[in-house]
Amino acid sequence: MTFTTQTIQEILPILQAALKDKNSITFSVLNPDKGEGYAGYRVEIDHQTYIHRGYKAWTDLAELLHCKMLTPKEITYPCISLTFEKLQDNSFHKDSKHSEKYGTHSHFAQIQKMEEPAFFYYYNQALENVKLSQRKRILNLGVNRADEFEIIRNKLDTKKYENIELVGIDHSESAIAYAKSLFPENNVTFYIEDINQLDALKLGQFDLLISIGTLQSPNIDFKPFFMKLVQEHLTKDTAIILGFPNSRWIGGEMVYGAKAPNYAMNEMSLVLNDIMFCKKYLQQKKFRVTVTGKQYLFLTATKILPQ
Repeated sequence: MTFTTQTIQEILPILQAALKDKNSITFSVLNPDKGEGYAGYRVEIDHQTYIHRGYKAWTDLAELLHCKMLTPKEITYPCISLTFEKLQDNSFHKDSKHSEKYGTHSHFAQIQKMEEPAFFYYYNQALENVKLSQRKRILNLGVNRADEFEIIRNKLDTKKYENIELVGIDHSESAIAYAKSLFPENNVTFYIEDINQLDALKLGQFDLLISIGTLQSPNIDFKPFFMKLVQEHLTKDTAIILGFPNSRWIGGEMVYGAKAPNYAMNEMSLVLNDIMFCKKYLQQKKFRVTVTGKQYLFLTATKILPQ
C-alpha cells in the first residue's frame, strides 16, 4: 500500500486493521524532499500542502502498534518502502514466578537496559543529581546482574570508587553469581535474599538507595515497605533513586506504557499513584524530589540540609 495523501489519523486505523491478520505490513511513503532542505519523510495532503514527518514519527507509530520498523528501503522515486513487523510476545512478563524468572537463563537476562538511550540517559542524570562522588554506602535492592553498579564504576575514578561500599540484594541465585563474577572488588558485596527480609541481614544504614523496577513487585507491600526503608535503613543525609517501569518488554524491545491488571490498554494510574505517594512522603521528610524519564520514570530524592 502507498500513503501519499493520508494523515496519521487516517493511516493508523488502516494499519491496525491490516495487522490483525498479518505478522507484518509493508507500505510506501514519499522520500525526503531534499530540494527543500528537509531531511524527513513527506506526506502530500494536496497539491500545495505537505506534512513533514521525521523518522521518529514512523518508529513511534510502529511502537504503538507493537511492531518494530525495519530499515527503510528505496523503491521507485519518489517513494521509499517501510515495513512494520509484529513483535513476538516472548517476554519475561509471561515467565513462571519462581526466583529464576529473572535468572541468567531467563528472557529477562536478554534485556540490556543500559543500551536503551532513554533509560541510560535518565539513570545517568539521576546519579549526577544525587552527587554520586560524595556517597559512602550504596544499597541496590533488586540488583540482578548489577548493571546499575557498572555505570557507577565507570563514572568514578578508581580511588573514589574503591572508597565507596556497594551492597546489592536479589533473590535470584544465578543473577547474583553472575554479578559477583563482574565485581570481584572488595568494596562490593552481594546477597541472595528476599528484600522483605532486609532486617535479617543487619547491614546498617546507607546514604544512597537505588531500586529499579523492584519495589512494585506483587510480593512487596510497597508503601509500608518504602516508609520503613527510609526510616530505618537510610542515613539522615541520604539520597534515593527509584525506577518505576512505564513500559513492557516485548520481543526484546522496550515498549512504552505501563500495563495494569484487567486493562487491555496501557493504564498508568497505579504507577503514578506510587510515584506521588513517594514524592509526598519524602517531601514531608524534607527531601527535594524530582521525577524524570520516559519508558522508566525515575524518582530522585536528595535531603534538604539546614543551612
